[in-house]
Amino acid sequence: MTTIVDRTPNGIIYRAAKTYPIPDLDILTLLFGTPPKVSTIPRDLAPPMYSEHSLVKEETPIHISAANPNHVLTVARARSLTRSTAAALRNHFSIGASGPGRDICSVISTGHYLLPVLAYGIIGAEGVLSAASAASTASELSKQIIGAKSKVLVTCETTRDIAVRAAEDAGWGKNGGGRVLLMSEGAEWELRIVQGDESLGENLIDKSQKLAWQKITDPDELENSLVVLIYSSGTTGLPKGVKLSHRNLVAEAVIPGDMFKSWISSSRPDFSYRTIAHLPIAHIAGIQGYLINPFYMGGPVYWMPRFDFTQFLEYNAKYRITFFFTVPPIYLLIAKSPLVTDQFKSLEIAISGAAPLGKDLQHAASQKLGGPNCFISQTWGLSETTGSATIMPMQMTDDTGSVSPLIPNMLARLVDDAGADVEPGKPGEVLVKGPVVCKGYYQNGAANKEAFVDGWFCTGDIAEFRDGLFYIVDRKKELIKYKGLQVAPAELEALLLSHPNVMDAAVIGVDVEGEEGTSEVPRAYIVADQKKTSGQQIIEYVKGIVANHKQLRGGVVFLDTVPKSPSGKILRKDLRALAKREKGAKL
Repeated sequence: MTTIVDRTPNGIIYRAAKTYPIPDLDILTLLFGTPPKVSTIPRDLAPPMYSEHSLVKEETPIHISAANPNHVLTVARARSLTRSTAAALRNHFSIGASGPGRDICSVISTGHYLLPVLAYGIIGAEGVLSAASAASTASELSKQIIGAKSKVLVTCETTRDIAVRAAEDAGWGKNGGGRVLLMSEGAEWELRIVQGDESLGENLIDKSQKLAWQKITDPDELENSLVVLIYSSGTTGLPKGVKLSHRNLVAEAVIPGDMFKSWISSSRPDFSYRTIAHLPIAHIAGIQGYLINPFYMGGPVYWMPRFDFTQFLEYNAKYRITFFFTVPPIYLLIAKSPLVTDQFKSLEIAISGAAPLGKDLQHAASQKLGGPNCFISQTWGLSETTGSATIMPMQMTDDTGSVSPLIPNMLARLVDDAGADVEPGKPGEVLVKGPVVCKGYYQNGAANKEAFVDGWFCTGDIAEFRDGLFYIVDRKKELIKYKGLQVAPAELEALLLSHPNVMDAAVIGVDVEGEEGTSEVPRAYIVADQKKTSGQQIIEYVKGIVANHKQLRGGVVFLDTVPKSPSGKILRKDLRALAKREKGAKL
């Protein structure tokens, strides 16, 4: 798959040479199928048909507990429980009763195999799924449910106390005023109202009560629907609610999915899709990558409650995982941990995203994965692009550190600070347009005005286009400017991680006073054994490799851990706050 460069009166536009048809369907019909069009049986009781799009059968296992593989959701069981869950939410909380896309249902939970039933059920009731990070504090969660105007808050046992405190802080009343629900995680599916510390109401799930989701085929309705409200990670500022539609979710399933299907049919007819859920469900990788894409591809997801590296290795070996997407911090563990032996021998497709993966780390981690053809490819995207906006075709490999070509059906531009298109090979902010781009930010007109210009979404990421591939340089707001020259933190971080004694690293800009006044200079925060290396040794290591303006003039600071979001993104705002407290740094 090649990327075409079109020089038009409206700018230099990049697009894939191929496009894929996107069906005019809602996400549940895409996955499960739909009731017959003509039937004398009441619609809520009519048996659904198979989906002609997803590669599943009625008894295909699609969600499995990694800790207890006897806990399984087949397609048939998931469909039945989805409809019962939708009925419970409609009957007890009027979710969707006043129309689709109005009732926000917030969820805070660790990963488990029944979590998808809740997600599908919320969508089936015509509510809006809004996942919150399981690492949220009560204050953070309270702000999110207030901002979203959530109607209910669903939790699991691990996050129950946080959920109740957040609901009380939000003014819902004692114990959440009957609006905090506890979901089960074991053999049976239950949804109960939290009434006290140990007290729960009756199970709201009545398997005899079923609500059929609305099949949607109208393009405008699909385009303008609100199905998922996902909050950006807030690595540089306050999180914003990203609005995703049926069209967004379906396009992000179909475009990469049909690319994979084409590769399977032509090159690997015996390929069996198996993946492992280990990233947060509040991240787009969890929602699209675990709830939707594997289902569409006809393979199971093995669910971990939270990431544990030792268990991650064990489960990859035990369940012969063939496909996973993960983030650079986990590839760093794979590259540097002596625990990694042959646990990934079944892995055939490994993808990295959410943050830059340096070329050296890409090679080092790839050497410890599956067979000789399992080389990590990189994807690039945001919550606002429903996940991947670039992806590496299965028949291609790149070892130069690119984030792959643009996915089909998408358009991109690279522009300078004045909004003018830059020539190929020059860095510019990535602007995108296409079916996976979100419908804007939830009740945030100022953010929408800043992010959307003439129909293009301004991603804030700086990239270069070379030889048909995109290379992410860094975030626009994170670039360091030393005497007018740009320094990309991601470049220095990748270099630091290539040092044998550095286990993790982050770089920010700090202001220092010099003979020429105040200058912004790079400072490194690293995780390393100070008995084996010193800050000055790290400075000298960098000095011998990069240009003068990229030197670590801000020094090196040792940390126990680099602060990161649950999805693996460096929390630079936390480092800036730390720098403010450090003597001699003014930000």
